[in-house]
Amino acid sequence: MPGATVTLPPSEGEQIQELHRILQLGAPALIGPHGEKLTLPESVYAILKDVVRNMRAGRAITLVPEQQQLTTQAAANLLGFSRPHLIKLLESGVLPFQKVGQHRRILLRDLLAFQKKRDTERRAALNQLAREEFDAGTYEGSPLPRTGTDE
Repeated sequence: MPGATVTLPPSEGEQIQELHRILQLGAPALIGPHGEKLTLPESVYAILKDVVRNMRAGRAITLVPEQQQLTTQAAANLLGFSRPHLIKLLESGVLPFQKVGQHRRILLRDLLAFQKKRDTERRAALNQLAREEFDAGTYEGSPLPRTGTDE
């Protein structure tokens, strides 16, 4: 099942709501077919809660192992890039990749690290721009024209 995307079928909405309610009560346990009980480890419990919360919100869920290798198209889709743009990043050394025959493969963990770094840099640039605009007195918008209206 790793790598498969799961969406909530409409017929299971009530069950997911009830599961969400139960998961808020505390760490659950699994009961086996012969009555054996296994308390879920905290890490599994946290993942389960997150999966249920997202499914309840109508979001699709995909579980992918960290060592998963992605095709260039899958990696581009995940980042919201075109495939040619992603290949330029790969060839310029911005993103590491491996060749499998003639095909490039990107490790999911490398892609996620790139995405996190990119998002951090974007946030810092936006914060700097907002700071400069605030210092210049234009953060709340452009000054009104002499007519006194913004139209």
